[in-house]
Parts: sequence; structure tokens; C-alpha cells
Amino acid sequence: MRLYLSSYLWGNKPEKIVELIGKDKKHAALITNSADQFPDEGIVERMVQDQEFLNNMGITSERLDLRNYFGDKKTELPDKLNEFGFIWVRGANVFVLRRAMKQSGFDDLLIELLKNDKIAYGGYSAGACVLGSTLRGLDLVDDCKIAPEGYMTETIWEGLGALPYAVAPHYKSDHPESNMIDNAIEYFIENNIPYKALHDGEVIFTDGNTESVLS
Repeated sequence: MRLYLSSYLWGNKPEKIVELIGKDKKHAALITNSADQFPDEGIVERMVQDQEFLNNMGITSERLDLRNYFGDKKTELPDKLNEFGFIWVRGANVFVLRRAMKQSGFDDLLIELLKNDKIAYGGYSAGACVLGSTLRGLDLVDDCKIAPEGYMTETIWEGLGALPYAVAPHYKSDHPESNMIDNAIEYFIENNIPYKALHDGEVIFTDGNTESVLS
């Protein structure tokens, strides 16, 4: 697996993304669905910043809105994903993001692509947390009941399971959610859930069977 999972934004080692992608398919999908409960204007503004950031590293990109593949259209998603060598998933609400991944079929497709080393994945905050073993405890940080228009209302508590632990971003950081993350970590400990806590700037970096935390 090739993963670049940041606590906040691009973290302190974004140059490692180029290393992960390699020489082929330097075209990235930008997924912003964790913020679908907010006005699209602000989402697009931040996405353009991401595109400029990636472009400066020689990586082209485009938005991949998972809502376009809800329902019957999910059969079109595998062909679309073949166009990308890297996926970047922004943070916001991890439960909204998890619903979008489920309703589009992206969750199963991503795990298969990662297992077969067909794509590299990066994300921050919710984009990192969603890969964990569980989302339980993260409802102390994100509202698990938010369901934007077109979304299922059922809460999905299972993470994608690409990681054998839960991810706790913004730990002891200058971030408005930092205190709430402390509550989530208490939940993980009380319920014997393995976890990794990341300070803002830190990144879980996985290349093949080697995993490290970059700071």
C-alpha cells in the first residue's frame, strides 16, 4: 500500500507524495465530499488551492465528486478511477465522507486498488481517519448524524480497514478540534481500540510494507 495520511492539510513532507506516485499517472483525484454539508463555493475555493499546490509538484488534478456515482452510476466509477495515480481526500466530517464512499462503491474499489498497488492515497483529518479500523469514538469530534441531500441517514461505524488502528488527528495541536480529539483518545483507550495520534504537521507514510510517522 502507498499512503500519505496527514493530520492537517499537506503536512510537513508533501514532497514524499511525488515519491509515492512514481513516474506514471501523475494525475490526481481530489475528493471533497466530507464537506458536502457546506456551500460549494468555499469547497471549490479550497480545491483550487490544492490544485495549485499539486501543480507546483508536477501533478495535474481534477475534482472527483462521489455524489456523481451514487446509485446506478456507481458502475462507471471503476473506469474513472483508472485515470488516476493518486487520490487526495480533504478533511471535514468523516461520517459524511464514509457515507459518500459507501453509496458510490468507492470504499470497496479503493481497498482493492490499494491492495494491488494500483494507486496511491493521501488525505488529511477525515481523509485519514476514514481508512482506520473503526469510526467509533470520532463521533465525539464530528457529528455522525449529518446527512446532506441525497445521502443515506444511517451512520456507518466501520472504517475502510486499510489500517489496523484508528487515526486521531490534531493531537495536542493548535487546532479547534484538539480538545475533542483528547476525548476520542480516551474512548479508544477505554474500549481497547488501537490508535495512532498525530500532531498537526505529522504524516503516516506507508510505502509497501514499511510504515513510518514523518514529522
